[in-house]
Formats: sequence, C-alpha cells, structure tokens
Amino acid sequence: MLNLSNLPQDARDESGRLIRELHGVTLAQILEYLVAAYGWPELDSRIRINCFAVNPSIKSSLTFLRRTPWARAKVEELYVQTRTAEVLGRK
Repeated sequence: MLNLSNLPQDARDESGRLIRELHGVTLAQILEYLVAAYGWPELDSRIRINCFAVNPSIKSSLTFLRRTPWARAKVEELYVQTRTAEVLGRK
C-alpha cells in the first residue's frame, strides 16, 4: 500500500483545492490522468490489478474499480501521491 504520510497534507491544485480531498474529481478523470502519466504497464507494476494487465481499457477498469473498494482506494492513493508530487515539482 502506498504511504501518504510523507506527503504534505496541504498540497493544493491549480484551483486551490486540497488534492487529498479529491473534491470534484471523478474516478474516470483519476484513471485517465494515471494512464496518461504512467501508461498501463507501469500502472500494473505499481498496483497489481488484473484489469491493468490483461487487455486494459478505461471502461473495464472503471467497472472493476467501482465494484472493488480496496482497488479503488489504491488507485486514489496513487493519484493523490502523483498529483502532489506534480504540484510540488517533484515529478
């Protein structure tokens, strides 16, 4: 599991919202952002979920993530970590 304790709790996006709150960000937007940032192979290596490894697609991944809370939590954590690093200039 990703460790968010090392991230600043007050990191904000361009609109001034706290990144960790995921306010106004849909699961589809999160997944599209992560696919653009990492690609499917890297997502699979970071979060071991079959929908990222076997014939990956946004649609099939969204279906799985909406039905599987533990997997969704991991994806959301990776998003928060990645966005925070991007905002702070660490990417």
